[in-house]
Amino acid sequence: MTAPLMSLVWTDHVTGRRGFLVVDRLVRGVASGGLRMRPGCTLEEVTGLARGMTMKEALHYNPEGRYIPLGGAKGGIDCDPQDPGAYALLVRYLRAMRPYVEDFWTTGEDLGLTQDLVDRAAAEAGLVSSIQAVYPLLDDETAARRRLADAFAVEVDGIGLDELAGGCGVAESALAALDRAGVPHRGTRVAVQGLGTMGGATARFLSRAGLTVVAVADIKGTIANPAGLDVEALLRARDAYGTVDRAVLGPGDAELPGDAWLSADAEVLVPAAVSYVVDAANAHLVSARWIVEAANMPVLPEAEGRLAARGVTVLPDVVVNSGTNAWWWWTLFGDIGPDADEAFAHIRRSMRALVGLMLDRAEADGTTPRAAAHALVTDRLPVIAERFGWYR
Repeated sequence: MTAPLMSLVWTDHVTGRRGFLVVDRLVRGVASGGLRMRPGCTLEEVTGLARGMTMKEALHYNPEGRYIPLGGAKGGIDCDPQDPGAYALLVRYLRAMRPYVEDFWTTGEDLGLTQDLVDRAAAEAGLVSSIQAVYPLLDDETAARRRLADAFAVEVDGIGLDELAGGCGVAESALAALDRAGVPHRGTRVAVQGLGTMGGATARFLSRAGLTVVAVADIKGTIANPAGLDVEALLRARDAYGTVDRAVLGPGDAELPGDAWLSADAEVLVPAAVSYVVDAANAHLVSARWIVEAANMPVLPEAEGRLAARGVTVLPDVVVNSGTNAWWWWTLFGDIGPDADEAFAHIRRSMRALVGLMLDRAEADGTTPRAAAHALVTDRLPVIAERFGWYR
């Protein structure tokens, strides 16, 4: 694969911890990609995520839309987000990255960090906003910033619209696959790893679509109930890191080991937490028909090959979890307003169309959905380059 435009390794002068920034490419001089914080984060991981962001941006290109795709980038910090010094480290990282955020890297929440925390740290680091690099591309910056702020203020049943957008896209991707296969929603069982922003919202949307969530995993272990979990009760009982207070568990709920979600008796698995969780050593445990990648890079290539040979379809992260990023830009550029119903309708329509294109391509080429998604990106990047230009 082509090397990224820029790779940067930063060492914190206080703790010695490392942070990373990788810009895969710029489109119109700007790249988009969130900032994650987790122990063990590496430059290789961030490089893969940055490349994935380039793909997500290209896949949502609509020549008739106001939102024009950006390039891909990603930031990462090797630290436990629950460490007492994590916030101060985040501020120092953003201070060091300030020239890049000001000029060409738009960022936001990712694994281990909430948008509120990123916004607070960015302000303390002297930044106007974590996405200020995109402001010169807007027709009316004041109206656009107000529209996005209004959207972030919207809540649906106690959860912010910004926290629900990505999960809506993941759920719609799963539903599109079920519909294509003629599998009814009601009675279809789901296991979700991670009940943070993405996993929690996905569980809610799938449950409300009639599916039965039979297992949910967090840092403490797996909560399971073959008759179905009370998703709303679990969401109300989780902390800022997606950990569920076990005091709310019902009489039919069981506490199992952390990896039990992987072998749950379910048709759909949704890894929605960390990367690299399904590998060659544990892929044989999967009995589900679909794996829907809400997390970034949760299924390793060798595992995906073994799963495909057994008839397990992996819906790739570059499509499945791209709704969060797209929702930001659809709202900021004015394709949609700060309204939950409008946002969900747009996300569902766009994700269903994209999943359909991907699965059609996979069927036509006799390949996997991931390879089909890569092929779609390969088709679209030259079109974007010709119209808007980029730097490699």
